[in-house]
Amino acid sequence: MGHLHIFDMDGTLLTGTTANLEIARHLGTLPELRELEARFAAGTLDTRGFSIEIHRLWRDLTPDTVAAAYTAATWLTGIADVCADIRARGEHSAVITMSPDFFARHLLDLGFDDVIASRFPPLPFTGTLDPAGILTPADKVRITEQLRARHGLDVDQCTAYGDSMSDAPLFRHLTNTVAVNADHHLAGIAALDYRGTDLTEVYALARTLTT
Repeated sequence: MGHLHIFDMDGTLLTGTTANLEIARHLGTLPELRELEARFAAGTLDTRGFSIEIHRLWRDLTPDTVAAAYTAATWLTGIADVCADIRARGEHSAVITMSPDFFARHLLDLGFDDVIASRFPPLPFTGTLDPAGILTPADKVRITEQLRARHGLDVDQCTAYGDSMSDAPLFRHLTNTVAVNADHHLAGIAALDYRGTDLTEVYALARTLTT
């Protein structure tokens, strides 16, 4: 019997931080990013507007800087072990994140079957950003449905792992949901709530939903 495991990245696999924060630290643009985050929190920037601004801010970003930021970031332990177990069972794993693809795609090296993220032009940025390629919370549901259809799975054969209200549409769409170090808003609608730093523990907890 197949199963699809869908993971958020920022705040879930990536603990206590985000891809954008890690990149900003390495580029020395934390104040500018904090200002953008404040505008986003105030509702004067949406997801796509935010991405347009960081595309403008990080014109000199290189793959080496992204790789350094990825390596230095704090991740849950056990990610590769969980991916390996999912694959050994003949199941499927995916990361769906609104963060940039140039950062998230590094997770493929840990064994995820799919990593779907907001699409940016190749680094360093010379091309224009297409806002249609920037994901929103609603896109997590749309992409999950595409993956579910591809693998011929029912809704109850999918488990979502997330931490924030950007995961709420997907958590409301699925039955099997695990909040990972989440705020009370998401924890309140999740089937299970985990606090800690080990994805193998999260995964073992999630297995109780389907056994």
